[in-house]
Amino acid sequence: MTTSPTPLAPAEAPLRQARNSAAFWAATGRARGHEVIRRRGFLAVDGDERAGLRILIQEPDLDPDERAELSALAGRAAGPVRAEDPFSATDLGHLGLRHWQMPVMLRPPAPAGEPVPDVIRVQRPEDLRAAERIVIEGFELTDFEPHRAGELFPPALIEQPGVDVFVALRDGAPAGAGVSVVDDGVASHYWIATSPSFRSRGVGRAVMLGSLAHLPDLPATLTASRLGRPLYESLGYTAAAPSTWWAPR
Repeated sequence: MTTSPTPLAPAEAPLRQARNSAAFWAATGRARGHEVIRRRGFLAVDGDERAGLRILIQEPDLDPDERAELSALAGRAAGPVRAEDPFSATDLGHLGLRHWQMPVMLRPPAPAGEPVPDVIRVQRPEDLRAAERIVIEGFELTDFEPHRAGELFPPALIEQPGVDVFVALRDGAPAGAGVSVVDDGVASHYWIATSPSFRSRGVGRAVMLGSLAHLPDLPATLTASRLGRPLYESLGYTAAAPSTWWAPR
């Protein structure tokens, strides 16, 4: 007798997104050799002058000591400070950051659709470098320019448990990329990007279908930009809660 996968309730989405984001950034920090700081209410990855400090809020009720530690970390950060708060409960305005909101979206366990033959799960160094370049270009990550191979996506990233990088091909050329992370029975997606020369050709959808094909029995979350939201809704995601993001002005 088989048991059907259990979907998450919308109210659970902020916490599960918080946990998955922490797992992803902790894996990224380890792969880069940066310090990973874990507390009850937050996880922070303290990087260099290009990567900066990444803060992942983990609870809606940070205590005074946690708030003070975040302020101290931000004050001595070597590079830009960025924070993600899926609960939209922690005010970081005193750090001099701008903020905006994007929805945490939730998808129940389900097959994603037909297999996508032109999406590969990255295993070779050259494919990881291609994914890295696509993400830097697609997200206009000027902090990582000029490009230094292995800085955004170190080779050790794809060796981290639960982390997979995908590349979509068009006419044999790398056209899109993304990252999926599975942690504690929930999947999430990061850095879904299309190379500027391949936009409006269904590449983002291909990346998502390729990564979701490996996750039919898991609920999935993500945080959607305004431009990405229609794609995710077409794949069965629904908005569950607003997430507040903080970044340099």
